[in-house]
Amino acid sequence: MEAGGQRRGMQCWWFAISFSLMLSCVERASAQIKYSIPEEVKVGSVVGNVAKDLGLDISSLEERRFRIVSGAEDAQFEVNPNNGVLYVHGNIDREELCERIHPCIKNIKLVAENPMEIHHVGVEIVDVNDNSPSFQEYEKILEMSESTITGRRFQLPTARDPDVVTNTVRMYKLNHNDHFSLQIRERGEDKVPFLVLQKSLDREKESEHKLILTAIDGGSPPRLGTLNVTVIVLDSNDNHPTFSQEVYYATIRENTDAGAFVIKLNATDLDEGLNGQIEYFFGGELKDNLYEIFNMDTDTGELRINGGIDFEKTDIFKLDVHATDKGQPPMSADCTVIINVLDVNDNKPEIEVTSLSKVVSEDSKPGTVVALISITDQDAGLNGKVICSLSDNVPFDLKPSFQDNMYSLVIKHKLDRESVSHYDVTITATDCGVPPLSTSRTLSFDVSDVNDNAPQFAQNPVELYLVENNEPGKPIFSVSASDKDLNENAALTYRIIREESSQQKNAVFLNINSDNGQIIALKSFDFETLKTFQFQVAASDSGTPSLSNNVTVNVFILDQNDNAPVILYPLSSNGSAQGVEEIPRNVNAGHLVTKVRAYDADIGYNGWLLFSLQEVTDHSLFALDRYTGQIRTLRSFTETDEAEHKLVILVKDNGNVSLSATATVIVKLVEPKEAFAASDVKSAAKDDEDSNVIFYLMITLGAVSVLFLVSIVVLIAMQCSKSTDYTSKYLPETNYDGTLCHSIQYRSGEKRYMLVGPRMSIGSTIVPGSHANTLVLPDRRRPSEEVRTYLDLN
Repeated sequence: MEAGGQRRGMQCWWFAISFSLMLSCVERASAQIKYSIPEEVKVGSVVGNVAKDLGLDISSLEERRFRIVSGAEDAQFEVNPNNGVLYVHGNIDREELCERIHPCIKNIKLVAENPMEIHHVGVEIVDVNDNSPSFQEYEKILEMSESTITGRRFQLPTARDPDVVTNTVRMYKLNHNDHFSLQIRERGEDKVPFLVLQKSLDREKESEHKLILTAIDGGSPPRLGTLNVTVIVLDSNDNHPTFSQEVYYATIRENTDAGAFVIKLNATDLDEGLNGQIEYFFGGELKDNLYEIFNMDTDTGELRINGGIDFEKTDIFKLDVHATDKGQPPMSADCTVIINVLDVNDNKPEIEVTSLSKVVSEDSKPGTVVALISITDQDAGLNGKVICSLSDNVPFDLKPSFQDNMYSLVIKHKLDRESVSHYDVTITATDCGVPPLSTSRTLSFDVSDVNDNAPQFAQNPVELYLVENNEPGKPIFSVSASDKDLNENAALTYRIIREESSQQKNAVFLNINSDNGQIIALKSFDFETLKTFQFQVAASDSGTPSLSNNVTVNVFILDQNDNAPVILYPLSSNGSAQGVEEIPRNVNAGHLVTKVRAYDADIGYNGWLLFSLQEVTDHSLFALDRYTGQIRTLRSFTETDEAEHKLVILVKDNGNVSLSATATVIVKLVEPKEAFAASDVKSAAKDDEDSNVIFYLMITLGAVSVLFLVSIVVLIAMQCSKSTDYTSKYLPETNYDGTLCHSIQYRSGEKRYMLVGPRMSIGSTIVPGSHANTLVLPDRRRPSEEVRTYLDLN
């Protein structure tokens, strides 16, 4: 019958718990779900479907990394990421988790990503009557004088039951006897049993009484605990000590130094002598650790601290103190000392970080969450209130959540890896205690690269001075660009932009190494046919999408001494450079015999011709002008002078390696009459010869003029299409005085350059003895500037 009642009680108990669990599954308060489960439930038991109760999509839980982030290593709960079921992961002992705290609630923090969601679930651990009441002592011995009056009460040890509420100790029972009864008195939440003498003792009849004290909790079925009480009957000392108050209260601060005074207890005894001398002792039912924390002076009743006062472990102490006289038998009294502990700010805040990403893309949008931060402080009140801050000058911000001391670390503004590629973000948590305590923690983030920088050339446009007759297939120049991005986003390739424009048509004769930008000429350039041209090079990175940039290369062909002088006069009918000149014998000194005329297709010093007599029959008769090629007589002829003289003239240019040609002039001396007669015939022949020379000269000058006019038109078009800081202008200058030559002027930036011939313009400057063919001309727009000479050596 009793067993059936117990089964019905268990069924009712489980029904109540199940009903409570069903109600808690749908309970929401401040976006929080609360469940209830009994302690000692089997591992693997289902607490509830969190995802369903929160309204989450169960099919996306695993992809969103739905998990518990409370951080406890010995967590009692776990969530299934496939179906959102919260289940028991470890053994749950309410007494171990919460001791005497009621209700016992464990808070669980769950996180889902993409988008970021934080949910809080509370699980109440319902107490199960799994502990029986117990006494610290197996037996309690009381000594009573036979003169003890009836109605006198004696405090008995209290039983301890780790369970709470109805499952803790609810009542005491004493076995039936003739002399004693049991009285229960409540002290706060505790029930204290007292043994009351109902009938006077008679040591001669019965010197010892055996009693059994039974403690019963309120569980269903109830659990029991027993204590053997032995009462020894003594004679004399019939007054017991009396405390001034039954409950003493004291307040101390945690971390108080050892030896500090707490309170002084006061008990009095009306007896005299040893029967009235009182000693103070702790009650035997105290926990062992209390003897290490407190010290009682047995003579004075002063209570002092040994050490180890920690508010975070215990905020209140309850001590049982006995006052016993020295009579025979001794008599005692009992009181309770309640000590409240005041919190001191002795715990630094703790920072718990659940980092979601160690690498942040530089194109991340402001507001992107990169980490979750939880701040806790074990202190209470203002000592446990925490203010969180970030280090200065970082593009991150802390966003508080609806729950205290929960933060999200988010991106505050746009990132730029090229400016800062790594961030060390220091999070500082400071409590509001006096003095405040703080804790710092540093999070490191690397900024990943995106292709947001186009390649850049150090200079644009670029000038290339190329000596003519270059070797085909050899590198002539190299362009280089830089990219602030990384890896593939900074891997550059080069190509020549080929367009059908007149300025860039020569780009077809160029090739470029796509990896290093080295430019190769596929043909040899000739200064005499091409002076300058332009092309563009594009540099592209390997990012997605690819970014590119262009640079303009202006190529100037430099002259090389690759053309030998050409004799224009004398020129015989068979094409050889040989002529015959007849002069009267009676001419005076300084008479112009003839002028040797020559032309060099090169320019500057390479086209500057000098004349010299390589061979002459009589050095005293003829002289040759070094620059004009004029042959004149040095003196008058005599009868003894030969009638025919041979002059071999050497014509050479001024290149580094000079090229030359020779002309032969035969001078015949005739009598004056013959000279006049022959002059008519010769003049006619010479007219034909001069007409041929003039014809060739006109053709040459026309070709040169057309070439330079074309160059001028091209350069004007280039100047119109360029910026003002770069101009180039070719100006033809023709000077014919024995040597057909020309010069070219052009401008680059603030400088004017000139490729010179034998006759230079007034105001130009050149270093004597140099083989250079480039001058720097004074800018007439700035007459005050000093004329500077620039030599561009071949």
